[in-house]
Amino acid sequence: MKQGIHPENYRLVAFKDMSNETVFITKSTARTKETIEIDNVEYPLVKLEISNTSHPFYTGKMTLIDTAGRVDKFMNKYKKHLKK
Repeated sequence: MKQGIHPENYRLVAFKDMSNETVFITKSTARTKETIEIDNVEYPLVKLEISNTSHPFYTGKMTLIDTAGRVDKFMNKYKKHLKK
């Protein structure tokens, strides 16, 4: 690693997923004006709209699109044009 280009002010920061109220603590240099108290310790707070606890890819609640049905619908709709 190059010397002198990485931030020096790493500290523990709480990240809160606002969609499901999950909070996790990790080291970060993110600036914030808000704080949160967890187990009688005050941490800087960064609010997130989505995290791994609420993202559909990680939760397995993805909506699958029926592509086969769409192809069949298209073929039926334009059947007479495709026969030419």
